[in-house]
Amino acid sequence: MPSKSRDQRIHDLDATLRVGKKGVDSVTDELDSQLGDTQFVKVKFLRAARGGTTSEELADELADRVSADVVQVRGHTAVFER
Repeated sequence: MPSKSRDQRIHDLDATLRVGKKGVDSVTDELDSQLGDTQFVKVKFLRAARGGTTSEELADELADRVSADVVQVRGHTAVFER
């Protein structure tokens, strides 16, 4: 698949999960389930979840928990792939 179409597919995704004050624990199972159904999942990290960490750190932690890869992090949104 050409890289441009892959990037366009990622860009066109809507965030289907939001990580809030309960942290990554609250979305781990749902992300795992969604990655079983689709190639990419976009997750938004809300201000309450970030606290003293960065979106990159939260994305890495979440990826480790579901055995996925972080495709990209832009601002407060990350895209995961398995």
